[in-house]
Amino acid sequence: MSGPTIHMAGGVLARLRQHLFPRGGSCEEAAFLFARAQSTDAALELHVSEAQLIPPEGFACRSPFYLELTDETRAAVIKRAHDLGAGLIECHSHPGQRGACFSWSDLHGFDEFVPHAMWRLKGRPYAAIVMAPDSFDALVWRSATARVEPAGVIVTETGRIEPTGLTHSNWSEIYDRQPL
Repeated sequence: MSGPTIHMAGGVLARLRQHLFPRGGSCEEAAFLFARAQSTDAALELHVSEAQLIPPEGFACRSPFYLELTDETRAAVIKRAHDLGAGLIECHSHPGQRGACFSWSDLHGFDEFVPHAMWRLKGRPYAAIVMAPDSFDALVWRSATARVEPAGVIVTETGRIEPTGLTHSNWSEIYDRQPL
């Protein structure tokens, strides 16, 4: 699959998975990655420099199927990215899902949050990763005016991992579905 590449070194992916799927946990969990962007006309690479794992008090509410961050958490994450001069990668888990795919509420949440975050970050890229126990999917916004696109691959010190691509290939079906 072609598309933007997300580079995670130093055990970031392992720490991220451990946080998103805690032993005995059943609720969605979240984290943010701060990434330096390198781009050419053809390629975009996001190199993760730091991770912020969201603790229980960082959520306004959460369940096995939904999460919402506190206003303070959202503001702190954006401020940290701004201070680092970094793009932002939001990550969350779908603990009961097989074949990772963003949900209807995830996609509609992007409509509100992504433009605001990119404005605050002076147009630096924004990405989102959803992890299921068996896989992940990822989307990338290169700029505030660019269309969302699927990420191509996550590169770690141990290899390359491809996303499911299920969200982007089923976008209309997911996005246009009526909420339950």
